[in-house]
Amino acid sequence: MKTTRILLLALCAVAALSCAKEQGDRFYTLKNKSGMEVTITNFGARIVSIVLPDKDGVKRDVVLGFDKVEDYYPENNQTDFGASIGRYANRIAQGKFTLDGVEYDLPKNNFGHCLHGGPTGWQYKSYKVMEADAKHIRLRVDSPDGDNNFPGAVTAFVTYTLTDEGAIDIAYEATSTAPTIINMTNHSYFNLSGDPANHSICDDELYVNASAFTPVDATYMTTGEILPVAGTPMDFTTLHKVGDHITEFDFEQLKNGNGYDHNWVLDTKGDIAQVAAELYCPLTGIDLKVYTDEPGIQVYSGNFLDGTVTGKGGVVYQQRRAICLETQHYPDSPNKPQWPSVVLRPGETYHSHCIFAFSVK
Repeated sequence: MKTTRILLLALCAVAALSCAKEQGDRFYTLKNKSGMEVTITNFGARIVSIVLPDKDGVKRDVVLGFDKVEDYYPENNQTDFGASIGRYANRIAQGKFTLDGVEYDLPKNNFGHCLHGGPTGWQYKSYKVMEADAKHIRLRVDSPDGDNNFPGAVTAFVTYTLTDEGAIDIAYEATSTAPTIINMTNHSYFNLSGDPANHSICDDELYVNASAFTPVDATYMTTGEILPVAGTPMDFTTLHKVGDHITEFDFEQLKNGNGYDHNWVLDTKGDIAQVAAELYCPLTGIDLKVYTDEPGIQVYSGNFLDGTVTGKGGVVYQQRRAICLETQHYPDSPNKPQWPSVVLRPGETYHSHCIFAFSVK
């Protein structure tokens, strides 16, 4: 039975890739009046590049990715660079959850858990372009009932809008034909220096508007606790360097995460007008503020980048050459009823909102 399941998942991956190629995946570029350009591909509804002038007027591409759309296909590179993640961003323990008395067994693709919707999650699907112009693009994905064993046929949309003020506004929505779980996010890898070949994100400065976080075990799975950040290396309530404490592995959470790979419990309480996180690069003066109506944000410090992936311009991506700021519900929420719910029912519409606001100091 296990062998059959693996074969079926492999066939689904091949079918998804074939479908993507048939639909003619391509790049779409958004531009604003200040000279900022954001390139999107409909394959995985991914951010491919974010180019903006630094403090000296030099244009910098501040996210990791690839030069060609084909490089994003899983047969070439299995990465989450810039992707819209679904159905469920982050991890579900042991690939299992129970909804309305029914247990669902999902594929396990990360330390025995289901990560980012499974091995053929939405980051490997070809989205349909519904609208596109110089300032925005709206993309749609149709996920059938049983997709990676998730219940319900889901239709989801991702809309990217580039403002003249330098913000990328990302709006998610989804509906389902049956009760299911939804947790979408964007998985851009930021390096605000625009020079990942030579600049580690450890020298950049980070602020997270959170007085607590959700600790993980050695398999990166949340334990169900919510702990204070005060007095620990998890405290980013004041802006300071990412690398100040990142290798203090005597602190168990940094050892478990091999650096930062944790969910912070935001103090914003869903208020998108408040800054959830801020990343600043002193080298370029480029500043990124993150706003969201989600209760949490995953900070991932590029711990698994290991020099095996070659990206844009032939640059080899080494460890900690990028950082991800993934707005989300908490990891494994379906199995932790004390946390905010991720259940979506027929007749309801899932909404999630994230803004990446860039400026130069």
